[in-house]
Parts: sequence; structure tokens; C-alpha cells
Amino acid sequence: MRTKNDVITEAWVLLEQSIINYHGCPIGTVAALDIESQALNYDQCFIRDFVLSALAFLINGKTEIVRNFLTGTLSLQSHEPQMDSFKPGPGLMPASFKVVVEDDKEYLTADFGEHAIARVPPVDSCLWWIILLRAYVKATGDISFAQQPEFQQGIKLILEMCLAHRFAMYPTMLVPDGAFMIDRRMGVYEHPLEIQVLFYAALRAAKELLLPNNHSAFCIQNLNQRLAPLTYHLREYYWIDLNRLNEIYRYKGEEFGKEVANRFNIYPDSIPTWLTEWLPETGGYLAGNLGPGRMDFRFFTLGNLMSIITSLASEEEAESIMNLIEQRWQDLIGYMPMKICFPALEGVSWQIVTGCDPKNIPWSYHNGGNWPVLLWLLTAAAQKTNRPEIAEKAIEIAENRLVKDEWPEYYDGKNGRLIGKEARKKQIWTIAGLLVAKELMKNPRHLELISFEME
Repeated sequence: MRTKNDVITEAWVLLEQSIINYHGCPIGTVAALDIESQALNYDQCFIRDFVLSALAFLINGKTEIVRNFLTGTLSLQSHEPQMDSFKPGPGLMPASFKVVVEDDKEYLTADFGEHAIARVPPVDSCLWWIILLRAYVKATGDISFAQQPEFQQGIKLILEMCLAHRFAMYPTMLVPDGAFMIDRRMGVYEHPLEIQVLFYAALRAAKELLLPNNHSAFCIQNLNQRLAPLTYHLREYYWIDLNRLNEIYRYKGEEFGKEVANRFNIYPDSIPTWLTEWLPETGGYLAGNLGPGRMDFRFFTLGNLMSIITSLASEEEAESIMNLIEQRWQDLIGYMPMKICFPALEGVSWQIVTGCDPKNIPWSYHNGGNWPVLLWLLTAAAQKTNRPEIAEKAIEIAENRLVKDEWPEYYDGKNGRLIGKEARKKQIWTIAGLLVAKELMKNPRHLELISFEME
């Protein structure tokens, strides 16, 4: 019988095997080592996936691969305004890259979404990149690395793209469906929580990294002007608990003017029937999305947990989110930590919202599937709120299954009992997720790499 140490040893061996080399130096990790399935793009290094591998490497003092990754991906960043509508705009980071060999020469080639399903560009890549750059500086103390002119320019290009003048009245960031971890049609277009929280974290990271000189002054000014209203907007208008639900239930529609209660014209009849029974007395969470006449009441895990880690959620809200997870354990954790969103879209809603997506059937993949990669976020949030017992219980569940199931990408079913129908095995961010969770439990100070203090 394998011990817990055997599990961690195997995880490290697989993580090391996943490393991609470029000119003889480590630069990233492949998405999966599953040799039984067709490679597709799982042999590439995805920015969002590698962030987790990078945290595992940084915690263990293996900084070279993270430094090379940050430098390599920066060289792939889109710089020039494009006349061609099918090319990425300046500031965008690729979804993934791979090392190509031609005529005995190696070079990096990037995918900005041109090869992705539905050809959607990755909005989250550039946000994760800034967050990882800050984590590297925190781990190494090498602030001069981020202060190099090319890195300062890279940060500013991302901020200029994200802080551009918009056809909008809100401080949140407008994005299309499929532009982040949920990369298929799931009705998460407009202002999805996950992007708003990553946007907030990237702004705070950039605030620490940008040199306060004449070259950055305008960018820093715009950044500061956006942070406060973004924080207020998300805490105030995305928040749902029983008090808030009662307010929405009694809303009047078609209100006109500045001082109105129902600012987004949300109709009470849009409150789903499941929510009034599911929401506990002492729990709450940030809604999945908010826009004109629309509140997405689904619980999205990454956005809520990252809001705790980054201190976007207030201390009271953070406690309520953890209360919700603890009291709705079977729904959100079940047999594998943890569900990407709850509840799943079913029936006619699934047909309309997903376009009858056969991969996103109810309680599978992005439509209510359980993703082991989210374990590290749950652990970090539990440490941040001084609730380590929640993380310990979740890690115990994961350790008992992941090795036996060969480290799958995701799990299916209402409680995550089934290995995902199309899940890749030896998924690297599944492996790195457990490693980072274990390291955070061993030494909570590692949380400093990705957390922020309350402002």
C-alpha cells in the first residue's frame, strides 16, 4: 500500500518528466503526459496551467524554469497594432506555446487562440502572467528582474489593453465566452467573476512591480483610478447572502435615476428556485456574473477562492464563502475537491446556453465537473481564513484517489464519483495542485507568493 510520501514522490517525478526544454534550459511544462490519448495541444505549455507548476518550483527553490518561462513568454507577447482582425492586439499573451525544431534550430511558436476551440483568445493569460511575475519576485527577492525595461513595457502593454477606454459604465472588464479556464460556451460572457478577480489581482501586482517614473506615471494613475471602484463594485453588487437575496426578491423593476436600489434592473423572477433552499443561513458568495438585467446566480469556485486569497473579498465575505463550502460540502467537494461551478446547466438551459455541447453535458467538464486543480485554491483560501481543517479534509480525499485514478484532469457526476469521460490522465496541473496544497499546509508562509493584504 502506498504511503502519503509515496504519493508526493510520484507527483514530483511526473512533474519533472513534464518539463519542456528550450536551448538546453527548462522553460515550461506540458499540459499532460497521457500517452494513451491523441496529443492535440496537450503537449504544449499553457500559461494558466504552468502558473501552478511554477508555484511548486518556486516553493522548492527551483527558480530557473520560472525565470525562463517569464522571459520566453514575454518574447511572445503581441506588440504591434494589427490591421488584420484575426491577429491578437498589443499586450495579449498567448494561451500556450511549444518548442519547434526546424533545420536543427529551436524556436518558440505561440497559440493566441487561433487553434483553440471556437477561436477565442485567452483573456486570462496576461493576468496570470503578471501575478506569476510578482510571485517570482516574492520568492527570489529579485525585484531588478521585473524592473528590466522589457518587463516594464510588457506590464504596461497588458494594462493599456485592460484599462483601455470602453463602451461601458462599469469598472469591470468585458470579455467573451470561453476566454479563460472555462474555455467553452457556458454563458460566462460579459463580466464573469473569474476574470474580474484576476483583473483585480493583476492590477495590485502591477502596482507593486511598476517603477514610479515618468514612463509609468500615466499607467499607474489609471491603475489606481480603476482599483477602488472595481473593488467596491465586486464586493457590493456581486455579493449574495440571505439578506441580499431578500433585497433582490423585493426589487422593483424599471427604476429610473441615479439613486435606485435595483441598479442593474434585475427581475426578482430570475432568482432560481434551487438557490432559496441551497443558500445557508451563515454562508454567502460572489455571483458568477452581473450585467444589465442579468445576474448569474451560479457559484464559480476559482473566482470565489481567488477573491479570498487576494483580499478582494472583505474579511466577513471571506468567512461566509468558507462557511458555504463547509455547509455545502457534498455539493461542492463530494468525492473530489472541487466542483468548478454549481449547479450544472441541464435540459433546455444546457441546450441553449452551451449550444448542446456534448463535452459540457450536465455535471461534466466545465458544466459542474469536479477539478482536482482547484484543491490548491481551496487550501490557500482555508489558510488565509485560518480554517486549515477544511483543507486537511479535502487533501485527504484527493490523496486517496488521484494516484489510483492516474491523476485525471477532471471528474464527472453530481458528487465527482466518476473519472471524467474525456479526462486526460497524468494531467500536470492536477499533479501540481496537490503538491502546492501540501506545501501550503506544511508552511503557510508560502501563501505570500500569491496573496495580498487587505487594503
